[in-house]
Amino acid sequence: MKMLLTGANGFVGNRIKNTYGEDVVASPSLRNVSEDDVKRIVEESGADVIVHTVAISDIGVCQNNPQQSYIANVMLPVYLAKAAQGRKLVCFSSDQVYSGCEADGPYTEENVRPANIYAEHKLEMEKRVLDIAPDAVMLRAEWMYDVVSARGNYIKNVLDGYLTYSSQQYRGVTYLREVAENIPNVIALPGGAYNFGSETDLSMFEITQELLAYLGRTGVVKDAPPRHNLWMDCGKATRHGVIFSNVLDGLKRCVDDYRLRRCTD
Repeated sequence: MKMLLTGANGFVGNRIKNTYGEDVVASPSLRNVSEDDVKRIVEESGADVIVHTVAISDIGVCQNNPQQSYIANVMLPVYLAKAAQGRKLVCFSSDQVYSGCEADGPYTEENVRPANIYAEHKLEMEKRVLDIAPDAVMLRAEWMYDVVSARGNYIKNVLDGYLTYSSQQYRGVTYLREVAENIPNVIALPGGAYNFGSETDLSMFEITQELLAYLGRTGVVKDAPPRHNLWMDCGKATRHGVIFSNVLDGLKRCVDDYRLRRCTD
């Protein structure tokens, strides 16, 4: 299997590229490309599968630049869907499609309600791509973390001393290494949208307390004001063989992988 990977130098793409090595064809930059450019890139890649990780994911940037967001988050995946022509297409979407849901969760794939431009564009992307390529897979990815990234993510925030999280917010956070490891299982999924990541029944406040204890670090977790839940039921993907550790076990695995624990004896 040969995989055309967009965003191979990005947070998610770089981990996938390093995991699958010679099986990956890294796409050139898609900045300012036309539909014809995308078709040529796909055809010249010789790939059987397209994994699309490129996005403008900063909610504030998307809110302030809706046209730029629309091109990156809707039109580029649409171009890829048109160019795929029988190739399996996997697109990373976002748990933000649940950002406006009134219920507490956990949310199944049918209960979407976006509350910002980024989420609206991600949901439109899913629908338009699946209309063109019904066999495509849309991954509603959680907040992903990895120690090696210079980019802010949950575990790096905690390691850097940011310890303010709400006891009334529930959401999954997912180890990027497990995301990459699951790519073959994702490629085998039937077409559709899938909640994608680790599950939990703990609040972000409780998760952070448990993580600090496992790290052997001192510090007091401060309770933040209530925030909207982004709490997903990932059972649909699990039933098809996409398996993640639960949130705490994933965090402990990351801590152990990078030998981050401090001796508390």
